[in-house]
Amino acid sequence: MTEQKPLVAIDIHIHATVSTRNPPDEVAIAFDKAMAEYFKEKMPRPTIAETAAYYRERNMMAVIFTVDTERANGQVRISNEEVAEETAKHKDVLIPFASIDPMRGKMGAREARRLINEFGIRGFKFHPSAQEFYPNDRAAYDLYEVIAEAGLPAIFHSGQTGVGARMRGGGGVRLKYSDPMFLDDVAVDFPDMPIVIAHPSFPWQENALAVATHKPQVYIDLSGWSPKYFPPILVQYANTILKDKMLFGSDFPVMTPDRWLEDFDKIGIRDEVKPLILRDNAVRLLGLDKDPVYGRYARLKPPTQDGCC
Repeated sequence: MTEQKPLVAIDIHIHATVSTRNPPDEVAIAFDKAMAEYFKEKMPRPTIAETAAYYRERNMMAVIFTVDTERANGQVRISNEEVAEETAKHKDVLIPFASIDPMRGKMGAREARRLINEFGIRGFKFHPSAQEFYPNDRAAYDLYEVIAEAGLPAIFHSGQTGVGARMRGGGGVRLKYSDPMFLDDVAVDFPDMPIVIAHPSFPWQENALAVATHKPQVYIDLSGWSPKYFPPILVQYANTILKDKMLFGSDFPVMTPDRWLEDFDKIGIRDEVKPLILRDNAVRLLGLDKDPVYGRYARLKPPTQDGCC
């Protein structure tokens, strides 16, 4: 992407799925196969460089991360260092987040501080169901304190998406951890840490809307579901009182941004709200407009298109 090209959107939620430094992980492959069948997607496994090229072609930026589920399900993670180092080669399109198992306590907090100071990590991703923890477990607070001190956002998976779906025993994934109401405690205890509730929060959608409406630093990302399946109340809130807190996310490579955007254009989101969801809310959340590296891209306005922005 060059400075002359318009920034169409910022995808707040994509995954690094392939390491160029380690062999493929059998647990990851099994989960990805099940996800592909659930979402009826081909589920490509691009490298970080290939992902950057994919988003650059679309004049988009994206937040990319791995998920640390080594303790919970034995999946070897792509290291946060690899994500940061590879992403640094593609700063025109990719924004690095990290993932640390919150149950690592003070060692997790030390890792977070090092990643922020030495690798330029710009936020963190948590998956309560896959990492087997309640977000308001005080054992996670050492890690949250580091994130809050740095003023960085934390994305928390919520609800039931496709992780472990239709696998034997659900792949060991327990849905109970991902009720977004647990994040209400986190929002109270860490009022300066931006929190993103990831995904339409089935079956707890109203819990997510309540927390985001009540707590000023709480956002919702709309990844992991085709917009055509969004419940009416989510569309209603996105169009009105939470229009400044909704974020575009695809969950790539689980779902492509192309498919998501095509369906998003058909659910009745008002024209003046679309650029907020697709780009402007993420610019504000991530502080891109104030960043000397990313700001030159984030300030660019997208072209006017029928049915779009």
